[in-house]
Parts: sequence; structure tokens; C-alpha cells
Amino acid sequence: MFTGIIQAVGRIASRETHGSDARLVIDATTLDLGDVAIGDSIAVAGVCLTAVAFDGARFLADVSAETLARTTLGALSAGDPVNLEKSLRLADRLGGHLVSGHVDGMGRVVRVDDDGASQRWTFRAPAELMRYVAVKGSICVDGTSLTVNTVDADTFGVTLIPHTLGQTTFGTRKAGDAVNLEVDLVARYVERLFGDRATGGQP
Repeated sequence: MFTGIIQAVGRIASRETHGSDARLVIDATTLDLGDVAIGDSIAVAGVCLTAVAFDGARFLADVSAETLARTTLGALSAGDPVNLEKSLRLADRLGGHLVSGHVDGMGRVVRVDDDGASQRWTFRAPAELMRYVAVKGSICVDGTSLTVNTVDADTFGVTLIPHTLGQTTFGTRKAGDAVNLEVDLVARYVERLFGDRATGGQP
């Protein structure tokens, strides 16, 4: 589990193809890997990956064909920046919201508007995900926990403060870019609960 609070912006150092899968070598830059062991999880652009090896300040992670096809990791190449977060420990503060690192789908940046020192961002999401997006609810975009401000038929809006813009990859994003989306876990469980009641307990 993760919190959606980005701890560092890393970079893809290299990408190796292994059949339909890939191995990413990720330069963790300022992320402290001292307490990370082989087999531990690290969220990379919101995708939960397993560290399989280390090389100084870099870690290696294998990515399946399924993950490459369903997330933005499939389009990453050497030099691309990625948001990084180590997995949550029981004693850690939950500054964002509970995030699994299991991406539900890809969205796209529609527009970016200045709002004082902050910015208002509008994203388009797949129709099957918009049902889980609610005003003042939480959503994870590229691994970042954000609060939803507006919701329309196929878009939602958030406000990014200067700190978030400076500490995540949003500072280099622009309209048209694809992003990884993970909807709030609570929304999914609420749907499951009410769905069971409506069908007499049947899935």
C-alpha cells in the first residue's frame, strides 16, 4: 500500500526488452533506498513494482506485458521522469489516501490553467472510471494523491499547489500527456456493497 505522497522524482535509466515483458532500470535520485530490500514494492508513476535488484542509487524492476499495455510505463524510455514512493509502513503518517498501486486505467491531460501561484488541471478519464470520481473525493494521478474539485461527464478537475508542481512530474507535464489513474478504494467497496444489496447479495 501507498499514500500518494510522492517522495522523489526519479528517471528511467534504461529499458531492456525481455520477450513481451520489460526490465526497467530506475535512477531513484534522492529517494533513500537504504531500507528497501529485494522483493519490496516501490510505486513508479503510480504503478506498484517489485525491486528485483539494486545498483547504487538505482533499482531494477520487471514489468509484465499486461502492465506495459495498461499503464504509461509502456511508453517510457531512458531519461523520462517518474514519480516514486516507497511502500507504506504501519507507523507512517497517511498524508494522502490509501493507494494500492494497481492502476485502473489511463487518462489524459486536457488543459492546464493558471490560478494565482497554483494551477487548475483538467483530466479526461475513461467512462468506466468516471463513476468513481466525486467532488471532494480522492484520486491518484501518476501516483499522486489529489482532491477532486470538479466533475463533468468525462472529465474531472484538480488544483495543484506550487509544492506539488515542484516535487512531482507535473512540473514537466502538458496538455495531451497520458497519465495513470487509480480511483479511490472506498468508492469501489461502496459500489460493491450497494450492488450486493440491490441484487439480493449476488455479485
